[in-house]
Amino acid sequence: MSLGHHDRDGGWHLDGVTGPDEYTAVVRDNVFTNLMAAHNLRAAADACARNPEAAHAMGVSTDETANWRDAAEHAHIPYDDHLGVHQQSEGFTGLREWDFSTNTIYPLLLHEPYVRLYPAQVIKQPDLVLAMQWQSHAFTDEQKARNVDYYERRTVRDSSLSACTQAVMCAEVGHLELAHAYTKEAALIDLRDLHDNTRDGLHMASLAGTWTALVAGFGGLRDDEHILSLDPQLPEEISRLKFGVHWRNYRLAAEVDHDDVTYTLRDGPNGQLTIRHAGDEITLTTRRPTTVALRPRTALLPTPEQPPGRAPRWHVED
Repeated sequence: MSLGHHDRDGGWHLDGVTGPDEYTAVVRDNVFTNLMAAHNLRAAADACARNPEAAHAMGVSTDETANWRDAAEHAHIPYDDHLGVHQQSEGFTGLREWDFSTNTIYPLLLHEPYVRLYPAQVIKQPDLVLAMQWQSHAFTDEQKARNVDYYERRTVRDSSLSACTQAVMCAEVGHLELAHAYTKEAALIDLRDLHDNTRDGLHMASLAGTWTALVAGFGGLRDDEHILSLDPQLPEEISRLKFGVHWRNYRLAAEVDHDDVTYTLRDGPNGQLTIRHAGDEITLTTRRPTTVALRPRTALLPTPEQPPGRAPRWHVED
């Protein structure tokens, strides 16, 4: 709370921050940072409400928690009305475009000074796209589609952390084959030495991100609204996906093909769990598996292109 401030109109801002994208630094109102800060403030206020005696013992007043909620409610989320996309940070879509016709020796950080990278619309790893994964409820389906389209074209993926997040959001907006390509890159980064540096050590975050790409991407798993939500859909080359989730005190298995998904609740309190499947709430029980049809996922926009030389890779050219 002490890092932010209200403006004269009541909006709450975080200045001088750097979000996940290391090519855009010391900015105002990074969307990922503001959304996560707002979530943190609401969670803290809720925790105090659940534990009033402990909160009082720590000197937390009801006025203070009310201020936390007010800041969270008024956290500024930049949006470009003209382009119809969220700005990664305040003013981002007004920065100069990166000249990919003359500056495509990757990674850019080894060939370009940061004084050129910072004021340009060129992104090292997903930032606004990561915000849409972790705070999915804060964006509409159309906003997600437009945001993915806009930021795919500007993300150069000079970080191995990129592929899994892009896989998740490309899958959600219906670009399933592109999502599959990103998933393969995340999984094969060291087996194919795609960054030509596996000799220095494994890319553990990228390898772990393969699970994220499969389960959050093709399984559609989210829990940012405090309910376990799934919305599975598979690309053409994957015929079957099975995964397990330990969520709170429940163990759940999901088996997906191109037509339907079977949920099996292994155990949990009272032997039942209400989840959200493709936007609809269903109640699972430990007595028997539940099979439901998949919701066809149609892309609202054509599959976007990536910056020159930055389409996903999962093999090594001859």
